[in-house]
Amino acid sequence: MKVFLRYEDNEDESTHKTLKITLPKSWKGGPTSRLLEQFVESYNGGKEGALNTLEVESLHLSIRRPINADDDSTKQLKDLPSDGIVVETISDREDVYICHGPSRTSTEINSERQAKIDKEKEAVKHLSSCVHFGCNQRFPKGGPYPECSYHSGPPVFHETAKFWSCCPNKKAYDWDEFQSLPACQSGTCTDVKDEESSQKEFLGGCDIREKMNGPKLRSIDDFNTSEASGGSDGAPVLERVRNVLGELGVENELFDQVLEGIKKDVIQKSGFGDDDDAMIVDEAVKALGGKLKTAMKNIAVEQLRIS
Repeated sequence: MKVFLRYEDNEDESTHKTLKITLPKSWKGGPTSRLLEQFVESYNGGKEGALNTLEVESLHLSIRRPINADDDSTKQLKDLPSDGIVVETISDREDVYICHGPSRTSTEINSERQAKIDKEKEAVKHLSSCVHFGCNQRFPKGGPYPECSYHSGPPVFHETAKFWSCCPNKKAYDWDEFQSLPACQSGTCTDVKDEESSQKEFLGGCDIREKMNGPKLRSIDDFNTSEASGGSDGAPVLERVRNVLGELGVENELFDQVLEGIKKDVIQKSGFGDDDDAMIVDEAVKALGGKLKTAMKNIAVEQLRIS
């Protein structure tokens, strides 16, 4: 295992130094502090040390890591704990940077990180988020409410494209670019949602196709079946399920018997009358769907148990 120890934390480039080390086997399972000590010893014994003497107690090790786990194009320095195990914290042939500032142990680093998280959580408790699409501002609960720029429609995520439904001609293909798309509305932030609004939080390909194609047209058979049941939307579904199960070997008589039993349960629980045929059928569809789903789950569990 090789590592490159680099000291560049000084405006005077003549004090910079890179030290390539092939680690002894015993060092791989040891603490990272040993690398720092080795570098300082080598540095102070050379020409750079004559210009800029270093002290182990006032230095720490860092490595570069991506800011965003999904994008490694932008990186920042991440401090290494002085008691971290070399092979667990540093990759082979990785650049390790010697930086000013005392080293910290894993416990100290984790404590500081947790304290920062707790502080952020405490601050958020007293803040509200704007509910306008595209406005990510936070403000004190109860106001004052800042001015905001936002979109009138929800975002659309379709394949690789990202855009706002109110501005379909402005598309982006990565998250940062999407976040920077200009808003089309301006106003004042609010934390009160419009309860009467039926808009979704975001849209996908199915929503786009539905908007372009309009509502799904029913076949003549579905229409006639629905009308015969008092306008029930569930009646055509039951007819199709009956036919499919018949093809799978479930007798139509058995299906009809089960369905009638479910309808009786619906009537007893809901109190529907003789003129409520459509609602009885629709509720029966939901109940039958639930029973079929439960049966399928039981089969899946049994398969897992056997395997």
